[in-house]
Formats: sequence, C-alpha cells, structure tokens
Amino acid sequence: MKKIAILFSLFVGAVAFAQGIKFEDTNFAAVLAKAKKENKLVFIDAYASWCGPCKLMVKNIFPLKTVGDYYNSHFVSAKIDMEKGEGIELAKKYNVKAFPTYLFVDGNGEIVHRTLGYTEENDFIQFAKDAGDPSKRLNTLKQKFEDGEKDPEFLKNLAGLTLYSDPTFAGRVMERYFKSKPSLDQEDIQMLLTGTQSTESPSYQIFKDRKAEIIKIFPEDKYEKFDKNIKLNSIAKKAYNADTKTWDDNYFLTETQKFLSKDEAEKILKRAKSSRALKNKDIATYEKLSLDLNKDTSAATSEELNSLAWNFFENVNTKSSLETAVKWAQESVKKDQNYANTDTLANLYNKIGDKKNAKMWAEKSIELAKATGQDSSDTEKLLKSL
Repeated sequence: MKKIAILFSLFVGAVAFAQGIKFEDTNFAAVLAKAKKENKLVFIDAYASWCGPCKLMVKNIFPLKTVGDYYNSHFVSAKIDMEKGEGIELAKKYNVKAFPTYLFVDGNGEIVHRTLGYTEENDFIQFAKDAGDPSKRLNTLKQKFEDGEKDPEFLKNLAGLTLYSDPTFAGRVMERYFKSKPSLDQEDIQMLLTGTQSTESPSYQIFKDRKAEIIKIFPEDKYEKFDKNIKLNSIAKKAYNADTKTWDDNYFLTETQKFLSKDEAEKILKRAKSSRALKNKDIATYEKLSLDLNKDTSAATSEELNSLAWNFFENVNTKSSLETAVKWAQESVKKDQNYANTDTLANLYNKIGDKKNAKMWAEKSIELAKATGQDSSDTEKLLKSL
C-alpha cells in the first residue's frame, strides 16, 4: 500500500506540473523556428540561478493551470539562464539587467513586449494578453509617447515597463510625468528613486529640484545618502572601462573627494573594484580585495556577512580564505540565525572537509527552513551527500 501511495503522489505531482507552462527543452534557434511555424510569439523567462523571485515564480505561478492554459495556447515558451551558455548573449541582445525579466519576441527574434518581477496569477496572464494585443505592446506604447501622450497613468505604466531595459527613454517618460504632477505622493517618490540611476538622467534633476517635497515623505538623511550613492555610481561608471577592464583611479578619487574624505574614497574604490572583479570572474583579485576590506567585520550586518561568505563558497578555493569565510558565516549566525546563513555555514564546512560540522549545520538549516516555510531541498541534497 505504501508503494501505491508513493506512486499515486508522484502521479498527482506530474499532473500538477503538466498543467502549468510547458517550457521547451532545446536551444533558442529551435524555439524561434517552432514559434514561426506555429505562428506564435515566444515567451522567455529570463532568469538567474541565484534570483529568489525567479524561484518563487517557478514554485507558485508557472505550475498553475490557468497560467499554463493561456501561455501554452498562445506562446512557445523557454526558460533561459541569462548568466550561462547562450543566455549571456541573449541578455546583451535584449538588455536584460534585472531578474526575472519576461520577454515576448516574435519568430524573427524581435522584441514585442516585456515586463519583470514577481507577479501574481491574474497580472501574469494579463501581461501575456497585452503581449498578444498590438495596441498594448511596448513598441506601440513607445510610439504613443513619441506622439505626445500625456495621460499620467499611461506615463507611469510606461516608465515602469522601461526603467531597466531602456533607462534613457524611461527618464524622458518620467520627465513628462512629473511635469504634470503639482504634488508628489509616496508612489511617485518610489518611482523617482527607482528610476534615478545617474546624475545625467532627467530624473536626477527632478530629484534635486523637488527635494523639499521629497523630504516631507522620505527622511532627509536617507535623501542625502541616496544622493551620494547616485553620484558614486555615476563616477564609477565613468571611471571603469568595460572594454579594457581597467579603472581610472585618479578620476575616481578626484571626483569622489569633492564630497568624501580621502580614506572613504579609497575604501569605496576598493569595494567597487572587488565587486567588478567578481562580475568579471577575476577571482584572484576579488579574493585579495575582499580579504583586505573585511579584516574588521564588527559593523557588518548578518545579511552582509552571509552574502560575503556565500560568495567565497561559490568562487574561492584557497583553504585559508575559506576558513576566513567560515568565520564570517559564524558571525552572521551569531547576529541572526536563519536557514540561509546556517546553510552557508554547512556548505563552507563541507568545502573545507569538516563533514561533522557540515552535517550539524545542514540539519539545523533544514529545521529552520521547515519552521519558516522555506525551501530546504538544496540543503537536504547536501545532507544526503555527507
């Protein structure tokens, strides 16, 4: 009877999965060819393996029958990791910079609509309907803007759709939107902060001009901190040459010392170089800079320590450096024990060969995950391997 029950539960699980979106298990060229043959659009779930909202979509939304019914009948669907294989070039082609991004393209690979973020069932289906309606597609909306549309709700929606894929265009949209707003509410300010990514964007000038209104809702100390970060991001972007992968240290330090101390500017430059080295997979440089920057972690939060320790687990192989990462993870756990940092600690112990502690912390992580309704499947795999 136990075997029958197990088989039945597996069958129910398979049926539930089959009810959701059917993703093609092939390369992108084949997906496009199939879409062209069937006269359908392609839906792409552009994700990253580390992205939490991406995992929640896989768990909560993609398997739903209503979602599967609509997407399977109107699209050829593909799940593509934008940081691996052909996904790397597709991320460049479609300007994917946030996850999850949902792309709708035609059989020739031309983008017709896009959106992003964790989305509930009804909205997710509505996005698909918008993609199938030429009057609601992104290109149509952009043309409507170019023709002079000034409706505030239209402008707000268009700014949200283009913030990450086309920030320059989104800046123009927000400039028109805020000109029509005699007063700002909390939602307006949130959109402005999200869309202000550079000191050269139109939205930054709005941010500066309307400071008095903003700090009525947004605390002034946070306003000043945000302003400083925008300046730093803008300077860093100009100081780094992506083609040669080199930094103009003199430019960065000269510009940042207009509003920072020399010590602070030098430390921030090191952090920027460390972050960029990790993105470039220059692990030796990342490892060296991170160890230097984190000799004293007493002021770091539990989350910051866990992130740092996990990055070392994933990328670093020097045993002495991994032992330092174990200390970071231990400190993270002391400050705020949760399923994530206990899992990090278990993985680090396993990587340095301490199976006993790896087992103990894996069990603890699974216990915490179950108590808080989190997914512990990866930790369970680790535990089984020990």
